[in-house]
Amino acid sequence: MHCVTIVQKNSYFDSVTLMSIGSEIKGQGRVEQAVVAMATELNKEILENVGLATEEVRAAGSNDFIIAVMAETEEECEQAVASVREKLNRKNDASKQEQVEEYRTVRQVAAKGMGDIAVISVPGRYAAREAMLALRQGLHVMMFSDNVPVEDELRLKKYAAARGLLVMGPDCGTAALNGVGLCFSNSVRRGSIGLVAASGTGLQEVMVQVDRMGGGVSQAVGTGGRDLSEAVGGIMMLEGIKALDTDGDTKVIVLVSKPPAKTVMLKILDLLETVDCPVVACFLEGDTGLAVAPHIHLCDNLYDTAVLAVALANGNVASREDFGEPDAWANAMASRVEGRFLPDQKFARGFFCGGTLCAESVSILRSRLGSLKSNVSHRPGEEMHGSDGCVGNVLLDMGDDEFTNGRPHPMIEPSLRNDKIVEQAHDPSVGVILLDFELGFGSHEDPVGKTISAIREARAVAAAQGRELLFIGYVCGTASDKQDLAAQCALLEQEGVLVADSNKAASLLAAEVL
Repeated sequence: MHCVTIVQKNSYFDSVTLMSIGSEIKGQGRVEQAVVAMATELNKEILENVGLATEEVRAAGSNDFIIAVMAETEEECEQAVASVREKLNRKNDASKQEQVEEYRTVRQVAAKGMGDIAVISVPGRYAAREAMLALRQGLHVMMFSDNVPVEDELRLKKYAAARGLLVMGPDCGTAALNGVGLCFSNSVRRGSIGLVAASGTGLQEVMVQVDRMGGGVSQAVGTGGRDLSEAVGGIMMLEGIKALDTDGDTKVIVLVSKPPAKTVMLKILDLLETVDCPVVACFLEGDTGLAVAPHIHLCDNLYDTAVLAVALANGNVASREDFGEPDAWANAMASRVEGRFLPDQKFARGFFCGGTLCAESVSILRSRLGSLKSNVSHRPGEEMHGSDGCVGNVLLDMGDDEFTNGRPHPMIEPSLRNDKIVEQAHDPSVGVILLDFELGFGSHEDPVGKTISAIREARAVAAAQGRELLFIGYVCGTASDKQDLAAQCALLEQEGVLVADSNKAASLLAAEVL
């Protein structure tokens, strides 16, 4: 095995670009390892762990750029390095052709009157400072950055709320304001349904289902996952509700989150009592039996939330039958694969790019499959870490920090879960593997295409041992998304994957066939 490590001084590239290129190079030929990254302390630690660190790497500063490759031959290492340089040069040339005007500070942008929202994507220790600079310029803020202290989040949100501004985040990955999708978002039609959500893929799933049912979105506000905690108090959820209540285009308000802290829930319900329009609140795994006002409707899954929102937006002239029944579809599909499993194939494994979709599947499958484990569950007996061995029914959020430390999120680089998929094929107790694929802005150009090789290999492993492995997939996207929803679904179907129309339907099918 040969190694090449190159340090290029004072050369900055954004981390998403570098990680994506590193993943592409690793998938070429006999390249065993490929790290393409800025020389941050975290990235240098990764290089140490994979055996590619050198004295030059250890001495490098955070403004230096590293290419490190391990391959079968020296020639393959050199080819990989050349490929990295070629890809970076191509991106630089494209940027120059676009003639993008660059600004060095938030103040410069505000002074030019370029817009009214600042998207913050810097390391967590710097994010609060940049957010406050934006707020002081009168800008709304979307904080994609994570690892921001809760004290900073509370300070920023109090400051913003007092001035009629939004702070979406930290760790906010999805929003759509005035028809513009921010970070991870789908292309959906405009309409009268306004959303506030403390979860990214949960927000995407409801928006996508609304669009598929013929409805439209007025605004979609993200809050960040910590907003509904006791420490933060739901400040942005409350501000989002107020904003939608006064928005002339919004006729139905939808809330999406895991159950808030009890005191926060009371604040939310008190505010909703004063709202004039109908409200649909989806608190995953929450209590749908709470006593609420007649105009407030509680749901426990994302699909039903979209159905009800569209029905209300249409003046209650739509019903579940208009949009299809996931239960009926699951029953019909299950009958097609009946009898394919061996007696020992009793369990499901799910590897999700979307954390909220994983949580929704956990809530659906818990009562149908009996015991299960997941890294998104906090119930006693269900918790697990991603590094724990998979035994029984297991659903994993592959976007968890444990998997993405120093690597791109699986929505950006879906091949992150490929090794897990193949690994499970060797377990004779596995009957079903559940997979999700997110389309839209920010997501990979061809998420299904990056996963097909792993699906094929896994099925071949099972077939060699006399078993059939059933894959169930769900593609979260709309017909207008750049990745081409129909083409992505067709790729899966060509590989024998059963493709569901919603995450709920995919989960129900997994339960039914097992």
